Amino acid sequence: MIVAIPPHDAQKPGNSSRFRFFAPILAGATLKERLIGCVGALIGICLTSLVCALVMGQDPNLPLIVAPIGASAVLLFAVPASPLAQPWSIVGGNTISAFVGVTVATLVTNPPLAIGLAVALAILVMSLTRSLHPPGGAAALTAVVGGAAVARAGFWFPLVPIAINSLILVAVGMVFHRLAGRQYPHRQAIVPVNTHKTADPPAAFRVGFNSEDIDVAIASLNETLDVSRADIDALLREVELQALLRQRGELTAADIMSRDVVTVAETATADEARTLLLEHDIRTLPVLDAAGHLSGTVGLRELAAMAPATPLPVSQAATAKPSDPAIGLLPRLTDGTIHAVVVLDDEHHVVGIISQTDLLATLAKSLSQTGPTALMGGNGQGI
Repeated sequence: MIVAIPPHDAQKPGNSSRFRFFAPILAGATLKERLIGCVGALIGICLTSLVCALVMGQDPNLPLIVAPIGASAVLLFAVPASPLAQPWSIVGGNTISAFVGVTVATLVTNPPLAIGLAVALAILVMSLTRSLHPPGGAAALTAVVGGAAVARAGFWFPLVPIAINSLILVAVGMVFHRLAGRQYPHRQAIVPVNTHKTADPPAAFRVGFNSEDIDVAIASLNETLDVSRADIDALLREVELQALLRQRGELTAADIMSRDVVTVAETATADEARTLLLEHDIRTLPVLDAAGHLSGTVGLRELAAMAPATPLPVSQAATAKPSDPAIGLLPRLTDGTIHAVVVLDDEHHVVGIISQTDLLATLAKSLSQTGPTALMGGNGQGI
């Protein structure tokens, strides 16, 4: 099941007539993305047929490209994040299904029964091999009803041209999506783990929904969703954050940050940094280079086993701008690894720091009061 969500612009006054014939049912779809997908399909199919012509020659009895590859191109270039459009789904699904189709065509002489068995068994085998790909059904069907050329090819048909077509299309898709600034193959959302190596879930996951709730909700719909559970989890948590930003987004990082920031030069020793941390009772120090720009951060955890005269073990800093919504820092400051976010101006100079204490105090006051002035709170540098 694909959930129909109206495009964001279509909900704004004055936009009802703009692109009124373009009403994508897929969440996140825009006219720009669809045009990019069209260009990708044009390039992908043309290059696939061209390369196949060079590799396989101009044999008139051997198809350079098969029809199911067109359907694969729709998924690859229009919905590249779909689990059905990933490399293994395209290559494995098409090739395995073609083998199923050829096998059925060899063993079953009754045409209606053969075409039904080919598609049904292709679905089963693709499911078992985690390579479910809708065009695979067409590949299996083509192997049964493809005519004399397919029959002559026999068990070579799944490899030439099906597998070759699929591999070339996926290779073109990877290059195209990278050049277009898209992510492909889709990297599934990573389920957070407790960084403290205990059995407890991460702090941000102890309240609200959990993976069992997602499974129950999916089961209650009695539908198969074209999205992974991990991606559903990440999407719902982003929805929660956006709702919180809408409700409490008036506060900025500049409103709650500590401005008298204790810093350390990158030329300092581990002992000097440790002394500053203990003297000010803080957990994180921004590290500055010779020009006063942020190089990273260092904390007590990194310094615990360092010799006194050792150079600083600088880590990459979590940063924000003064105008960023303060509530938007919540995911980073509750992931169990980051204790403070460094606030930088446009010249990459440190103008403030927001610790877990600062954000906790802000959230505590937001529970009982409203308005930017009432929500001010917290002072501390990673305490």
